[in-house]
Amino acid sequence: MAFRTGHIALNVTDLARSTAFYRTVFGFDVVGERTDGDRRFAFLGQDGTLVLTLWEQSAGTFATDHPGLHHLSFEVAGIDAVRRAETVLKGLGVEFTHDGVVAHREGASSGGVFFTDPDGIRLEIYTPTGAESAPAPTADAPTCGFF
Repeated sequence: MAFRTGHIALNVTDLARSTAFYRTVFGFDVVGERTDGDRRFAFLGQDGTLVLTLWEQSAGTFATDHPGLHHLSFEVAGIDAVRRAETVLKGLGVEFTHDGVVAHREGASSGGVFFTDPDGIRLEIYTPTGAESAPAPTADAPTCGFF
């Protein structure tokens, strides 16, 4: 059997806020949604493919000290796309985990930006190559593992 990741599903506290955030940052289209009643959700996609579902059924913020999801990572084609995302995120006032674009480890060509969504869910936008000149925040562990 061969497996690949299907869509990602996230619980959010404010569907409208999260839908706007993911559409702005990632350029997702709304594939389907229900914005009234008790069971609110949004299906977000790209190029006709479902990528992310948002379910308004939580309160509080993402708990990084509990077992479960560590972070979501989204790959882009190159460092220019990472820098464009960085600019969009700065325009939204998003706080970065590290200071802008960083390498995945010392000497790596891969790297990206690390940040959180409005509910505190940890996110990464990275490229496999082109980040050679970016600093690595820690020398003894992968950047995407401890943030």
